[in-house]
Amino acid sequence: MTALLMALPGAEQFAGHLRGRLGCEAGALLVHQFPDGETCPQLTPAVADRDVILVAALNQPDHKIMALYLCACVARELGARSVGLVAPYLPYMRQDASFAPGQGVTARHVARLLSGCFDWLVTVDPHLHRFHAMSELYPIATEVVPAAPKIAGWIAAYVERPVLVGPDEESEQWVGQVAAAVGCPYTVLRKVRSGDREVSVSLPPATVLAGCTPVLVDDIISTARTMIAATQQLKAAGGAAPVCIGVHALFADTAYADLKAAGAGRIVSCDTVPHVSNEIGMSAPIAAAVARMLAAAA
Repeated sequence: MTALLMALPGAEQFAGHLRGRLGCEAGALLVHQFPDGETCPQLTPAVADRDVILVAALNQPDHKIMALYLCACVARELGARSVGLVAPYLPYMRQDASFAPGQGVTARHVARLLSGCFDWLVTVDPHLHRFHAMSELYPIATEVVPAAPKIAGWIAAYVERPVLVGPDEESEQWVGQVAAAVGCPYTVLRKVRSGDREVSVSLPPATVLAGCTPVLVDDIISTARTMIAATQQLKAAGGAAPVCIGVHALFADTAYADLKAAGAGRIVSCDTVPHVSNEIGMSAPIAAAVARMLAAAA
């Protein structure tokens, strides 16, 4: 029997792309909310003895994670053979240490919650910095789908004479991989963050930028302060308006408009988070990862 694929609210379009590639049956997922704010999921058709795949867009996660948790638990209660999660963007990965007295490592707690109700997880480029593998957090089967090949393909197709620019030291290894795939040079800026929305970066070498189109690449664009600071520095160095590429387009508040106003020539993202900037589709490699998970569960 084919797997049953269901989309949580906000993930319907991406789930449709996956269904087309996987040949799964489309399930209906009604997430009813009572007047007091409590959630009651309803899954159709019957999930007993079926492999169930839940697809979730987990930007702005706090009001979505409880619904996701209950949907997975109800699928198990109703006899699902296995329950898998496709979360193209996986939240709560940046709090991977206690950064101030009284804080905790929330990445561990969310991992424990999701691992308790899912058999496997597929995601795209989670923020693995202090943790170096998903297995350090998630005891369930996981597969990380890299966005670098798709981003490299897009750059090669749409940008003339690119030079990749990593906005901070954390991005160096990742940006280097994309640059190697494109076959172009790269440089990395040095970042100093003095608050959630206060960031400064170093000036890039003018010789690296000469005659090239700078392409800023980062995994997560949230407040966009790092991208904005890098864009301003690139323009101050006399370079062309940069192309700004992010894997996960979170764009809090006015961040997208602020980045455009700072002088970005083009803003592009992967479709891991629904946003007007989505131009790089990730459904093909994610579908391949899901197929491997289903085969392993068979």
